[in-house]
Amino acid sequence: MAGQLVPLGEIVATHGLDGRLKLNLFNPNSDTLAAGVEVCLEKDGRQSFHQIESFRPHKQQLLIKLCDVEHIDAAAQFLGSTLLVDDSLLDELKPGEYYLYQVVGFTVFGSSGSAIGTVTGTFSTAGGELYVVQGPEKEHLIPAVREIIEQVDFAARKLIINPPAGLLDL
Repeated sequence: MAGQLVPLGEIVATHGLDGRLKLNLFNPNSDTLAAGVEVCLEKDGRQSFHQIESFRPHKQQLLIKLCDVEHIDAAAQFLGSTLLVDDSLLDELKPGEYYLYQVVGFTVFGSSGSAIGTVTGTFSTAGGELYVVQGPEKEHLIPAVREIIEQVDFAARKLIINPPAGLLDL
């Protein structure tokens, strides 16, 4: 893998005796995975690379079979792993669009210019995506919606937000 690794989901369980894994996708609408795609499984700072043999939808998850995992005992070691892919596999975006992972590390400012913190990650909920922003004293969860995110400046690596009253007090 030559590009940046992007997290697509988390391995939450094994399925059957032949080494299939249940994957919770961070974006249930993602169609990035396919047979033959190389993926990275990351857990506790360790990475291992595998090729997808097959996959299929299963309820709200995907069942994936890795080429080199043939038994439930071999699959069990991957429970709790994050599945990542090379960013070159992601769909091309329209002008003005970006992937949430691309703003990790950006500094967040309020529309008044006050520094709020740094984006340390993203978090998916049923209600939508959130930016995890580490401030000097506490962590904030900022909804990734146009009503709050006023500007994303890739050159300056910063987000300018206009949070509703009380959001930063939570």
